[in-house]
Amino acid sequence: MLLVSDGEAVTVGDPTVEGASVAARVDEHTRDKKVQVYKYKNKTRRRVLRGHRQQRTRITITGISAGA
Repeated sequence: MLLVSDGEAVTVGDPTVEGASVAARVDEHTRDKKVQVYKYKNKTRRRVLRGHRQQRTRITITGISAGA
């Protein structure tokens, strides 16, 4: 983690706060809507249609530990 605050004291890490951690739970794995990419070059009869679906993961943060 880069920054930890307990309401009074703020700890800034360089690059991270030593001993701090985040606990999370994976709720679901899904795929996003399909995106179609169409490439076209004139005068050469080049046409390419490609599709892509991005992988998505939904998580829930269950706890944050500031460490020592």
